[in-house]
Amino acid sequence: MVQVCLNGARGTADGAIVPLTPEAMADAAAEAVAAGATDVHVHPKTPCGQDTMSPRVVAATLDAIRARVAVPVGVTTGAWAHPDPAARLTRVRDWTVLPDHASVNWHEPGAEELAAALLHRGVGVEAGIWSGTDGAARFARSPLGPKVLRVLAEVTDTTPDTAESTARALLAELGTAFGRPILLHGEDEGAWPVLRLAGRLGLPTRVGLEDMLTLPDGERALSNAQLVAEALTRRAGEPTARGGDGTSR
Repeated sequence: MVQVCLNGARGTADGAIVPLTPEAMADAAAEAVAAGATDVHVHPKTPCGQDTMSPRVVAATLDAIRARVAVPVGVTTGAWAHPDPAARLTRVRDWTVLPDHASVNWHEPGAEELAAALLHRGVGVEAGIWSGTDGAARFARSPLGPKVLRVLAEVTDTTPDTAESTARALLAELGTAFGRPILLHGEDEGAWPVLRLAGRLGLPTRVGLEDMLTLPDGERALSNAQLVAEALTRRAGEPTARGGDGTSR
């Protein structure tokens, strides 16, 4: 599995290639899926380019993307969109069009309640566990752990020389993660080293303009589709670590 993360919290300052409107996100999603992405993660945006969980905007974004692709589509519930936990709960309960899944950052206030509301509505939960936070410890105690769709192991270390070791430490913290699939990814300068590690470990990963703006050689990426194609090429060249029983490690 390679998920494409189309835009993240980025905006116009990050360049015109970052899709900010539903139509631009739909175009980017279609191109990325054609390049090999099997899942979409997107941040719906207000007209001024800010992340939002507004029912109207979420519906318009999902409808536009689903008209172009047939893979699962998920959205963010990051606290930066609506800092008040109660407001995020209200947004989720008011959604008229539901995503296939939504990411919930487990270190953020109200994460458990938000995840429960999503599950109640039939939305898959991606448990976002960030390095450098207490997210892994909170998740280990959560009764919702076995019910999530997957775990997003999010490496916030952007230093290329240390991102891989930070990723390994985060995976060790997560342990078996209630047996849920673990998607491993990094960000900015740490994104490509972590993606290569995911390939060696046989783990799902993600790639896209949310996580990185450049190719492995430092050249500016031209699109999400280019990043997906590059990621798949890199993963194809990585040997997968396997145990004696043939399972991925």
